[in-house]
Amino acid sequence: MSADVLKGLRTTLDQTGTWLGPLGLRLFLAWEFFESGWEKWQGDNWFAQIQAAFPFPFNHLPASWNWELSMWAELLCALALLMGLGTRLSALVLMVVTVVATAAVHWPADWSTLSELAQGYAITNKGHGNFKLPLIYLVALLPLLLQGAGKFSVDALLTRGYRR
Repeated sequence: MSADVLKGLRTTLDQTGTWLGPLGLRLFLAWEFFESGWEKWQGDNWFAQIQAAFPFPFNHLPASWNWELSMWAELLCALALLMGLGTRLSALVLMVVTVVATAAVHWPADWSTLSELAQGYAITNKGHGNFKLPLIYLVALLPLLLQGAGKFSVDALLTRGYRR
């Protein structure tokens, strides 16, 4: 391949990436968080059982409030991500929800070495925590927080309209 062909391919990928890269992250995360919020909507509040494990300041709120906060954050922010509306704020809110969930549910209860902690980097909990999936969510939310929703979003339409 010639240098011009490679340069053209790179340019095409770069331009396509500003549209499809963030869109793919938004669709993936919107599905995951909406599903979690929907399960809370239809389920029973089990946060009272883990309330003591919540980090400050959430450990001082009633379990029913934490349940409602997480449910509405997951549902509304997932819809916002889907549309690409308020993407950075939604990503930040979902990162907070994810960190709280990791601290309360997914982090290993006891570990004294890095090798013991590394055993918690799993999807299933075999007594060592299961923080792999929340970490994946945090890593996927980070570009949306730092770079925004991308060109295929309501945020981009509003920004273009505002600049005119």
